[in-house]
Amino acid sequence: MSVSKNKGVNAKKKILVVDDEITILKLLEFILKDEYDLIIKSNGFDALSWLDSGNIPDLIISDLEMPYFDGADFVKLVKISGYYRDIPIIVLSGSDTLEKINTAIPYNINGLVSKPFNPTILKERIKKLLN
Repeated sequence: MSVSKNKGVNAKKKILVVDDEITILKLLEFILKDEYDLIIKSNGFDALSWLDSGNIPDLIISDLEMPYFDGADFVKLVKISGYYRDIPIIVLSGSDTLEKINTAIPYNINGLVSKPFNPTILKERIKKLLN
């Protein structure tokens, strides 16, 4: 996946996708690659390392439950950071209760999409956040 270095008028916006499920990553890549530059990371640790290397995406899509360094910890670190906290975050979750999600992530996220998700609804939410 290419990352656009040109920040001109026609440059694609960057989305950092953090998920450990290959099928979800392939689906997200399929539905978003034509409109956005995607950066794919399989866990929160790798995503945070990418951010700490000076990379700033326009949006983050993160799974909630991942091994090693889960989405809740990743979102917490992004949201308490003075440098990254304004990056919009959409959380993907297989969890069926809002209470469970609010307990896992007590921070202000910009969107929640339950798995399995409707690609059209996800794309609409992304467009709203990026425009």
